[in-house]
Amino acid sequence: MKLQRLRVEQLRQFRKPFVLDDLQPGLNLVHGPNESGKSTLVRAIRAAFFERYRSTAVDDLRPWGDSAAAPTIELDFEHQGKRWRLTKSFLQRKRCDLTVGTDIYSEDDAEEKLAELLGYQYPKRGVSKAEHWGIPGLLWVEQGTGQDLEQSVEHAGDHLKSALNSLVGEVASSGGDEVMEVVRAQRDTLLTGGGKPRGDYLQLDKDRAQYQQDIAELNERIVKYQEQVDRLGKLTQEFDRTETERPWEEAQRQLENTRERYQQVERLEQQQNQEKSTLAQLQQNHRLLQQNKEHLEGLSKQLAARNKELNNAERALNLAEQQTPAIANRLMEARTAYELADKQVKLARLLEARGRLEQDLRRLEQQQQALNQNLSKAREYQQQVDQARQQARENRIDGAEVKRLKATEHQLNEETIRSRTIATRLSWQLEPGASLSLNHDPLEGEGEKQLLEESSLVIPGVGTLGITPGGEELASTRRKLATLEQTFNEQLKALGVDSVAQAEHRLSAFETAERALTHAEELLKSVAPGGIDPLLAQQSEAGRELQTAKNQLQATPEPDQGESVPGLAEADAAFTRAGASLDKAESDERKHQAELLTRKQARDNASAEWQRLADEEQSPERQQQLRQLSDDLASIEKQTADLEASLASRERDIREARPDLLRQDIERYQNTINNLRQTQEARGRELRDIKVRLEAWGAEGLEEQLNEKQAEFEQCTRRYQELHRRAQALDLLLTLLTEKRQALTRRLQAPLQKHLNHYLSVLFPQATLEVDEQLRPGTFTRGSELGQMTELSFGAREQMGLISRLAYADLLREAGRPTLVILDDTLVHSDNERLEDMKRILFDAASRHQILLFTCHPEKWQDLGVPPLDIQALKEGVVGETMG
Repeated sequence: MKLQRLRVEQLRQFRKPFVLDDLQPGLNLVHGPNESGKSTLVRAIRAAFFERYRSTAVDDLRPWGDSAAAPTIELDFEHQGKRWRLTKSFLQRKRCDLTVGTDIYSEDDAEEKLAELLGYQYPKRGVSKAEHWGIPGLLWVEQGTGQDLEQSVEHAGDHLKSALNSLVGEVASSGGDEVMEVVRAQRDTLLTGGGKPRGDYLQLDKDRAQYQQDIAELNERIVKYQEQVDRLGKLTQEFDRTETERPWEEAQRQLENTRERYQQVERLEQQQNQEKSTLAQLQQNHRLLQQNKEHLEGLSKQLAARNKELNNAERALNLAEQQTPAIANRLMEARTAYELADKQVKLARLLEARGRLEQDLRRLEQQQQALNQNLSKAREYQQQVDQARQQARENRIDGAEVKRLKATEHQLNEETIRSRTIATRLSWQLEPGASLSLNHDPLEGEGEKQLLEESSLVIPGVGTLGITPGGEELASTRRKLATLEQTFNEQLKALGVDSVAQAEHRLSAFETAERALTHAEELLKSVAPGGIDPLLAQQSEAGRELQTAKNQLQATPEPDQGESVPGLAEADAAFTRAGASLDKAESDERKHQAELLTRKQARDNASAEWQRLADEEQSPERQQQLRQLSDDLASIEKQTADLEASLASRERDIREARPDLLRQDIERYQNTINNLRQTQEARGRELRDIKVRLEAWGAEGLEEQLNEKQAEFEQCTRRYQELHRRAQALDLLLTLLTEKRQALTRRLQAPLQKHLNHYLSVLFPQATLEVDEQLRPGTFTRGSELGQMTELSFGAREQMGLISRLAYADLLREAGRPTLVILDDTLVHSDNERLEDMKRILFDAASRHQILLFTCHPEKWQDLGVPPLDIQALKEGVVGETMG
């Protein structure tokens, strides 16, 4: 098949006729910039073949904004020595004509003839999709889909297999397929795809496992039953023997004896603790008496120390009294300097205060002037606010209700128009003097009325005619019209208006007043944010502050003009220095007086303490206290020795009794009693449980159940083995049939593999690309690399997709089928080296097929060896001819 000429008109951007002719039987390079119409021409070829001429789902062919267009496509091509011409129009002029030599086909016959020729089909309804495109869908590559091959091969699979069968014979007869499908169906009822059991086979396997589990459980329960019988006899003997011996009673006696011995030890410990407390008290008393004795004996030493302290205190007091005159003179000088500095700083502050008051007076006068201006503007703006608010109150109306009123009016108008179109129309033209009566209303002359309800027409001298407008639609329209009129009137009444125009006028006036009110309020806020009253208050307060400032200025005296007054900063600094000097002089004087008082108090205290100690040393009471302290110390030492001997003897008794072991024995005997009683109680409970369990198991008939389960297991095993043998046989048969089928498939794939290897050797030397049963390229091998074609890079997949399509085209040509290869902006992701190889491949394939290569990068294909066709130049040439 060789495409020779393409003409389009009123198709997308080609509103005027556009012709692409002089197409070569081999390679054709068509180029143009983006949006020049390349993809549109490809879409036109696809539409000419794939879309039904009567399809309504081809609006994408229509030029933008032209609803009256009739997209038209004309194709001239040659096949098997005959000239074919296809003319197809869509949308406004739906037509399809096909001329083959001298034969002419039209409409559906023409489309079926094309589908049979190229190997595709039409959709039953709607737009044509990839699953309908067959062989053209495989060989015509859309922009950006060169790497997507699997779906295209799948949709063209039947046509490819048909071509292969025509080459190698009917090696893939349907009879073999039917046998394999029967075997596979029978196998699939027993086995999964992975060879695992399924259905009844799987259920029998599960039943066998369940029977085995049940039998094992029954055997285990029988063994346990026998073990429980033995356990019952042994446990009964142990329980009776223990009840006779009652070992816990002997442990109870030993516990009571141990507790009695421990109580004796506790009494010894209590006595020991009491005597330890008494000993500690005696030792404390001994320390206190010894301290008192040492104090009385050290009184003479204290007297000598106090005499030395008295002499030191008197010398220190004399030195402090000698410094008093100098400190008093420094204090007087500091006070004089401070008074002078204080006078100077007051004068400076007086001048500063008058200057500040004068400045405040000027500021307050300016502030009062600004407040007066703002108050005047605020009163003006307030008047505007009141006027706008009055306008808003007078014209207030709900905008949403007005909108609903307009919607109701629109519905009412539409329904009125609709009622007029479907109402029964009565027209009359009477002779002069003649009259009729319609629903008791006289009719004269000529006129026309539309009847929505049942009416009566009275013809004098003839009778009465009943007129009933027909159809449920009219009755529904009449009811709807009445409802809308009622709703419209109610909405007018609710809004207090007579018409929609009046409502809109009020709404416009209300919105204008609202905007004026907002503007006036914003102006008012700009001069009086809190309103006029706060502004009046601020004016009054500013007046009071101004008068106060004037009074303060008048009350502030002016300093003597002849008196020299320093600046405030200088006066403050001098005042600060004088104050610091005065503070230091006063601090020194206070420290001096405090030191005098301290030294006088130290001298007086030392004198009094020396006198007290001197009197105390000579008193008879002190001698008596020394003798009494010696006697008390001797008595306490004797009592302490006696108590220590008693404590040591009792400590030995306690240690020999080992109270820690007695406590452990008490715990041990108590635990022994509890364990013995609990063990005997546990034996009793276990005896009762075993008896109940044995009675229950005996009632179940475990051995009878075991026999029944074993019989059911044997029956299930026999059925399982039957299905197992059948499944193995079917699986083996299907494997043998599949192997035979694969051998036939390899024979079927050989022609395609030959053409694929031809192109692959140019792109990837020493590489192989295997074809699967569905004739899709699959496993790709290059050296030690092994993987699927889908795992290659995007550019490599695009290249492999193109060479695969060319191989399919060679296969179809060899089988005598028509081929046409269309490539829209393909191989855009190829590097320079691979692109060079792909050019060789395309040039080689062009010797066997016609190839239309559309591109927006002509510079990449300038060495393709064919003259390029410039769409833009062709379009301009068409425009020039049209203008001429």
